[in-house]
Amino acid sequence: MVSSPILLDYQSSTPCLSEVVEVMTPYWKNIFANPSTKSNLAGIYASAALESSREKIKGQLKLKNKQIIFTSGATESNNLALLGYARNFFQRYKRFGHIITLKTEHQAVLAPLKQLQKEGFSVTELTPDKDGLILKKEFLNAITPDTFLVSVMYANNEIGVLQPIKFISEICKLKNIIFHTDAAQCLGYIPIKDFNSIADMITISSHKIYGPKGVGLLLIDEKIQINPLIYGGGQESGFRSGTLPLPLIIGFTKAIELALERQDQNIKKLRELRDKLMNGLLTNKNDFLVNGSLQNRLPHNLNITVLNVSGSLLHKALKPKIACSSGSACSNGKPSHVLKALGRDLKESEASLRLSIGLSTTANEIDQAISIIFSTVKSIKNNSL
Repeated sequence: MVSSPILLDYQSSTPCLSEVVEVMTPYWKNIFANPSTKSNLAGIYASAALESSREKIKGQLKLKNKQIIFTSGATESNNLALLGYARNFFQRYKRFGHIITLKTEHQAVLAPLKQLQKEGFSVTELTPDKDGLILKKEFLNAITPDTFLVSVMYANNEIGVLQPIKFISEICKLKNIIFHTDAAQCLGYIPIKDFNSIADMITISSHKIYGPKGVGLLLIDEKIQINPLIYGGGQESGFRSGTLPLPLIIGFTKAIELALERQDQNIKKLRELRDKLMNGLLTNKNDFLVNGSLQNRLPHNLNITVLNVSGSLLHKALKPKIACSSGSACSNGKPSHVLKALGRDLKESEASLRLSIGLSTTANEIDQAISIIFSTVKSIKNNSL
């Protein structure tokens, strides 16, 4: 037994690193001025700190042709990219176009695309292969002369699979289609050589990389025009009005720095612990099924279906012992639309676990988690006989 639940839900959120908290501290009380105010020294200092953060991120990500728009997080960044670009497209060309995405996208992509459908745009949601990866031939066949926008997430937030982003990006460039990718789960977890070329618009989130909640960013090519979602004082070059949360941006900047600086050692540790967890559970292959590609996968993600058990009983029994989830942090406990797209039925989807490992996870916790899951499944099956 454990005194408190073992945390295996780090894809939902991560704690702030101590170094991140430390750099934010002065900006809560001492350097608190509005960075949009430049009529006094306090505002000028705050504005300078903001622009310094922007330049640091540009340097860290080696950006050449991308603008940084600070947002409240990945959801706002996705909405701004999709709604902002599509509405601007209609405004410029006076016609509705065609958009391609995957059925396994986060709701922060699927929901704004549904809104665009209501406004007159057409949307194709492709079904991935059984391993969660986009079918290249189906993607190519889905492109029409009206296709002007594609949105495919780099790493899936539930099953952790890595889509062939380079292939998608190259096809979009060839066809003169704008490509957006939600990379909220990626920074620091997979090597990304060139943020300038992987997509025209890229979403990044702070609280997935041990930074503060409430801040994210959207990288967009300088050539791209988007309509704002929020109107007001014209901050962020008019793309996103509103007073920017300077302490959060300072912390986010530090989190990006540390994520990249420690990337190799973090990936190695996370992958070793994930593989230990996976190999431990799969000693009984009759009880567990891994969801998603094993080769193209985030190093800290394991998504499994527990076969022939009640999902509600499984999660109820595990809740006091292991903190994990059945899908996205935003799903409110509903069966995963991602697993459904992979061909899992309702019972299998309900009896699935997303186990995501963090930097503070220990090998002992992994051993305990394996033991707890084994004993819980055995108990449920014995009681159902």
